Amino acid sequence: MNDMNQSKARKLLAVFAHPDDETFICGGTLAKYAAEGVEITLVSATRGEMGRRMGNPPYLNRETIAAAREKELQAACDSLGIGRLMFLDIRDKTVEFIDEESLTARIENLIQDIAPDVVLTFHEKLGGHPDHCSIGKATTAAYHRARCKGALYFISFGDRMEHPEPYGYAPEDILKIDVSDHLESKLAAFRAHRCQSEIDEWVWLPDSEALDRFGKVEYFINGDASAPILNSGDLFQPAGSRPVMAGVNH
Repeated sequence: MNDMNQSKARKLLAVFAHPDDETFICGGTLAKYAAEGVEITLVSATRGEMGRRMGNPPYLNRETIAAAREKELQAACDSLGIGRLMFLDIRDKTVEFIDEESLTARIENLIQDIAPDVVLTFHEKLGGHPDHCSIGKATTAAYHRARCKGALYFISFGDRMEHPEPYGYAPEDILKIDVSDHLESKLAAFRAHRCQSEIDEWVWLPDSEALDRFGKVEYFINGDASAPILNSGDLFQPAGSRPVMAGVNH
């Protein structure tokens, strides 16, 4: 690798709905790539102020939870190595009601500004929560409209994509990222989201016991059918594997 390539940092843009999405779903992957020097920008649509968990015992309320969760998210980013955190300032549980064109345009502008090599977001139908699905739909549309030259992946809960066929995908559509060397960072980020994780007793067990609860692999769905996966163990595909004109929606 020549000096020019060495000096060009890889970039990852993650666009999610709530504080803790980044940690609970793909924290090991973010920690892995941050440790490798990837420049990571995390965008959270909301501050999670309508969340039902307010600590255990509860110590937050609707007036204080937004600021607390923002602070916790910043601490989680520090644990994972995420360098840049941004908010879209949308009220929690209302992403689906935001004007779709306006939201897509905001994310498109971010993609054009950052020029990421990888974009992560939710699947618009498999996200599980209306905020997840809505931010995923807008981000996917923005990716295509921006004709992003990077890759698009949908994050996935747990190990459900070990067998992707029931969800309409084939094994070749799935990436499996080995995060076994980065579980300590993921656990630290879990604990940083204190008001959300205090109720889960296993998170606060001795480290060795808590770490055993994590899977060693995190799964991602290829979000751009025009660019087949060549290396199923890396979000950053080999040079030249992307189509010359990305952005065709399939």
